Amino acid sequence: MQTIDRREALTATIKAYHAAGETVALVPTMGALHDGHLALVAEAKRRADRVVASIFVNPKQFGPNEDFDAYPRRAEADSAKLVAAGVDVLWMPSVDEMYPAGFATNISVAGLPDGLCGAARPGHFDGVATVVAKLLNQVRPDIAIFGEKDWQQLAIIRRMATDLDMGVDIVGFPTQREDDGLARSSRNAYLTPEERAAAVALPRALGNAARTIEQGSSISEALSTVDAVLLKAGFSTVDYVELVDAETLQPLDTLDRPARLLAAARLGKARLIDNLAVTPANL
Repeated sequence: MQTIDRREALTATIKAYHAAGETVALVPTMGALHDGHLALVAEAKRRADRVVASIFVNPKQFGPNEDFDAYPRRAEADSAKLVAAGVDVLWMPSVDEMYPAGFATNISVAGLPDGLCGAARPGHFDGVATVVAKLLNQVRPDIAIFGEKDWQQLAIIRRMATDLDMGVDIVGFPTQREDDGLARSSRNAYLTPEERAAAVALPRALGNAARTIEQGSSISEALSTVDAVLLKAGFSTVDYVELVDAETLQPLDTLDRPARLLAAARLGKARLIDNLAVTPANL
């Protein structure tokens, strides 16, 4: 595996791949890699000749009171995992390499970031869209693979890539889960053993709500039940529980199209997110 931290070297390597007729897949990450990330790498290897994984903790997507400085950075351990997974290139730029002096551009996708996590994290998705646009332009992949755990992020990136004619296939990969159903996340490391045991209430409550909605139960009652279950389980606050159109993220009060049930809630020092597909009976 090549580890590259300068854009000129990355460009030369990617050009060589393309000149040889090889396809390239990108797996963007912020490091602190777990099995969920490695599943994305495995999917990338299945779909392309060459795999580039990026590690960049993006300061532009952290708010002033969020955990940028505390975010786990494990470059050596992450690199070893990517070598074992068969990654061809690790793109690991510095902040100055990604945002050189004079950088003044911000990418904003209208509408999609307004609710859900965007409401609690103003500017977060502008930071995501900006760094992902740069990564796609730097790596020039044929496909880029993102986990479905952050469904709002995935929808925003798909919209951006389409609107800007970026010519890359944005692939969503199913959320990877622990044996008890909790979505794998770097932020799970913030949980104490007691909080980790309580965290499983999130996927279980969403699963129950998704089934009842598909069976025709009241959407508002199902959402309220999730909220109550999480608070009873020990979550300190519930940022949102919403059923939305799977593409536009508009809230739904009738299940008449492919939908996603999304939630975000705080447990100890961690803010956990999760989502599930909810499908009308006639589809």
